[in-house]
Amino acid sequence: MYAIVEIAGHQYKVQKDQQIFVNRLQNEEGSKVDFDRVLLIEDGGKVTVGAPAIEGKKVTASVVKHLKGDKVLVFKKKRRKGYQKKNGFRAYLTEIKIEKIG
Repeated sequence: MYAIVEIAGHQYKVQKDQQIFVNRLQNEEGSKVDFDRVLLIEDGGKVTVGAPAIEGKKVTASVVKHLKGDKVLVFKKKRRKGYQKKNGFRAYLTEIKIEKIG
């Protein structure tokens, strides 16, 4: 059984007991959070698609911890012009564990 759910503007394919990294959520560590924008649920070959979301279904998850992701380098260059610009950032992430689908 899996579901496609929208979390903080991004779509994720999730299964029970799966741990995923999402953009930083405002919830405290150890707290439960419900996501009600479930776009698709597959249960034993039976697929339910929402238009755009499935009414009455939600995905429950618990917040494991907040952290910063790996550094992402952004490098810009224009050849033969002497222009180079190097920049980087580390994204703020939240690790969540999927507790229940449905």
